Amino acid sequence: MFTAITSPAALIYVEVDLFNKLRNLGPASAQMLASAGILSEAQLREMGSVSAYLAVKATGCEPSLNLLWAIEGALTDRGWKEVSKNEKTSLLMQLDDYERRKNEMS
Repeated sequence: MFTAITSPAALIYVEVDLFNKLRNLGPASAQMLASAGILSEAQLREMGSVSAYLAVKATGCEPSLNLLWAIEGALTDRGWKEVSKNEKTSLLMQLDDYERRKNEMS
């Protein structure tokens, strides 16, 4: 099944089931990832959860942190609720580091 996603650059057709074999990533998550140009599991794995989450945010989408937990869980084959507090803290610290560096560059 394909769904059309509009982006500022072009109309992108994404196979909604692209991420189906990965846990936690349903059609809404697949659409957000596709709008950020992440169109394959390999791309997602190469980027990692924090970079992928930031790429989604950069599109103007306002994902909740649950997307970050879902991506991390998908990449480690766990449900998003199984991502530990320590891991969540580490991911949040990575986000914070990115924001701090971004502000320092401005």
